[in-house]
Amino acid sequence: MDPLSELLGGIRAEGAILSDAILKAPWVVSFDDRAPLTMVTVARGGGGVLLLHDGTRVALKAGQTAVVSGGEPFRMADEAASVDRPHLEYWLTCFDPEACAEAAVSQPIGGDGEATALFVGAYRASGRRHERLLRALPPVLVIDDDSDICIWLDSSAADFASRKPGTQAFIDRLFDWGLVCTLRTWFDQQGAQAPVWYRGFADPVAGPALEAIHTRPANPWTVADLAGEAGVSRALLAKRFNEVMGEPPLTYLTEWRMQLAEELLADPDLTVAQVARRIGYADQFGFSNAFKRRKGKSPSEYRKTTGVLASL
Repeated sequence: MDPLSELLGGIRAEGAILSDAILKAPWVVSFDDRAPLTMVTVARGGGGVLLLHDGTRVALKAGQTAVVSGGEPFRMADEAASVDRPHLEYWLTCFDPEACAEAAVSQPIGGDGEATALFVGAYRASGRRHERLLRALPPVLVIDDDSDICIWLDSSAADFASRKPGTQAFIDRLFDWGLVCTLRTWFDQQGAQAPVWYRGFADPVAGPALEAIHTRPANPWTVADLAGEAGVSRALLAKRFNEVMGEPPLTYLTEWRMQLAEELLADPDLTVAQVARRIGYADQFGFSNAFKRRKGKSPSEYRKTTGVLASL
């Protein structure tokens, strides 16, 4: 398990639209889901401009994909000026099956301007592990897609028009795959500006240790154990891990365990002792002390502030 896969583990597409939805200018699309992540691909046509809640405007042309994060409502229009003049107002609520069904149209709607075809996926999140991913992303990121991607999306839309059983689940998983590809491409383009947990996985020394930590966080890891996973000496692992990740391996391990603990504590069916064991602590007292040192409150206090009523 690598860090990106782990952080994406709680994010899933739901009610994604994969259809030949064609809009003719002037038009305005409203995204009101407050989804943690929304992915928009312009398959063809004149493109448009994303209008974020803070006034930011980001142009998007055919062959480009944007990922909008932050959970605030936003809009997309053929051009910003369309918001203040007569236009087609088009609501897109991917978490509302009826609204999504109404949105999946194949005939041009709107005015007489150039038609634009959009593919949209909105993503739900469970737990809190995705929050670290969101902190690494800008409010909106844009990448250029391979031309074959849009052709494939068009072809898939035609194949799925019959709405056979299982179609929506297939579409949603397709958008899950698309999100992984989009984020990986964007992080690769960032180079040295990508978050350390992404860059570190590719490092021949730090990478195997990171994979071990994320795959088996409950193991009683020592620096020597992690060095064995990487096939290097204890001293080399400690030095290289600190260079790449900016902190010692066991400090990273503890921080990752605390992030997992936050998610597990949100489950009312788990006791504090069970959470402690799942992340590698032999007893809840040691876990509670470590959690309080890093989060400023005990696991029980944390649960109270998040409104979780634990089982007895």
